[in-house]
Amino acid sequence: MQHVIDYFYTHASPWAYLGHQTFLALADAHDYAVRFRPVLLGPVFSETGGLPLAKRHPVRQAYRQVELQRWRAKRELPLTPRPAHFPTNPALADRIALGLAMDGGPTGAFSQAVFEALWAEDRDIAREEVLRAILERLGVDADKAIDHANEKDCVARYEQNQEDAVMLGVFGSPSYVLHGEVFWGQDRLDLLDDALTSGRGPYLPD
Repeated sequence: MQHVIDYFYTHASPWAYLGHQTFLALADAHDYAVRFRPVLLGPVFSETGGLPLAKRHPVRQAYRQVELQRWRAKRELPLTPRPAHFPTNPALADRIALGLAMDGGPTGAFSQAVFEALWAEDRDIAREEVLRAILERLGVDADKAIDHANEKDCVARYEQNQEDAVMLGVFGSPSYVLHGEVFWGQDRLDLLDDALTSGRGPYLPD
């Protein structure tokens, strides 16, 4: 039976974008399956003490801009630190990704395209036509994917991801959960790689 890494993220997170391809390649190299768990951060922040970007101290906001530029260079990815359509509502994009995962569709490729749309191409991922164009480009039935994203089972699963995230100790995006151990942030991917390589047991809170 293939081992699994739970991947909690939202398309509104530049950090998830910066780590997305690296993480998927890492999981594949170690023969781990990825369980895509898109999650709306607002409720997670409310439960875990996090603050939305606009409410953070200006010093923290300024440092975030520096870090985005550093990691843009490190990952060699196009990224606009202040995109035209941010903040925006990622819920539909998140649920489409979740629905694709439930149906065995190209979740990783869809999420990569949505990340690029927001963080590199200045498109508004809250707009259905933007998401529809991405789905069609990937050869996915857009009507079916969008309808599923709005159905009760997908909405309920999205809400369950929020509850599960808090229960597992997740408080930000992206978070990778390996055997109950949380690795928060794409800058922790080296540590995740170490854990996968060594096969050690998880470090868990006392």
